[in-house]
Amino acid sequence: MNNQLLKISTGLALICASVTINTGIANQMVLAKTKTPTKCNIYAYVDVSSGQALNVRTGPSMQNKILGQVPVNETVNVIAVVSNWARITNASAGYKGTGWVSLPKLGLSTTGYGTKGVRLYAKTNQNSQVILRVPSSTSVNLLGCQGGWALIEYKGIKGWLTREDQCGAALTTCS
Repeated sequence: MNNQLLKISTGLALICASVTINTGIANQMVLAKTKTPTKCNIYAYVDVSSGQALNVRTGPSMQNKILGQVPVNETVNVIAVVSNWARITNASAGYKGTGWVSLPKLGLSTTGYGTKGVRLYAKTNQNSQVILRVPSSTSVNLLGCQGGWALIEYKGIKGWLTREDQCGAALTTCS
């Protein structure tokens, strides 16, 4: 009797695991454990290889359904970030709507034209320590955002740029 009960419970466990994986419930369980997205409102451009486009997905995971694509160099409004994912809306071309894209595939440049560059801050506060100055019109790695601030990396140094010091357009100087 115990042997038969063990076989039945093992079989049920395998069926439950199979249903969970095949219906996408496993992805939802993983996403439920992720952090709450950080809200922001900045502009960035699609920075993928020429001729390619950036997939827009239903959620912050490669397993989520693709809703559409945004072409290279097009501008998007980043409204939230979580891990390596950005929630975007208002693409200048391509997919019109809201969805999630891979954060490392978005670009940002600095403004500060005619100056000695822009300040990179330690925190999202202009009274915080200035880490260094980033030259004007310089492409930087976008790592995240909070409110109107962009978390960037320049020459291995991470810090925050004010909204005024960001350029989210790939083909103009934002002057």
